[in-house]
Amino acid sequence: MTISEKAAYLKGLMDGLKLDTEKPEGQMISAIVDLLGDVTRRLSDVEETTINICDELDEIEEDLDAIEDYILDEEDDEDEDWDEDYEDDEDWDEDEDLEEGFEFGDEESTIYEVKCICGEVIDFDEETLEQGSIICPNCGETLEFSVEEDEEEEL
Repeated sequence: MTISEKAAYLKGLMDGLKLDTEKPEGQMISAIVDLLGDVTRRLSDVEETTINICDELDEIEEDLDAIEDYILDEEDDEDEDWDEDYEDDEDWDEDEDLEEGFEFGDEESTIYEVKCICGEVIDFDEETLEQGSIICPNCGETLEFSVEEDEEEEL
């Protein structure tokens, strides 16, 4: 039995009992049954809306899957074309081509990390370490640090 059917059944019971709605007890029971009817109608509306939203979300998910498949297929095609372009080229040096035009800086430089009191994690290099302080970009707090001789020897 659904909630709607149960609410209708209670309404029928109340009518069958022929309660005197002039007395306070009858008025209260009548009001409760009316309230249950209203709640039942609202609940049915919510269920219907939820079903409609789920259906629309399923359609959106299908559309996104189709878009993802299209994009991935397109990327695969581009990768295949790229590989075909260089497949027969014996002079091609992969490392040389990939690094061409890019400046990676001093590969031996160390990157340090410090956590501010606000929770922001800040990365900095040895030049900043030598300066002795850095300002947190999140909260503006000045973070001061120093490297003791033992620590410098380890680095």
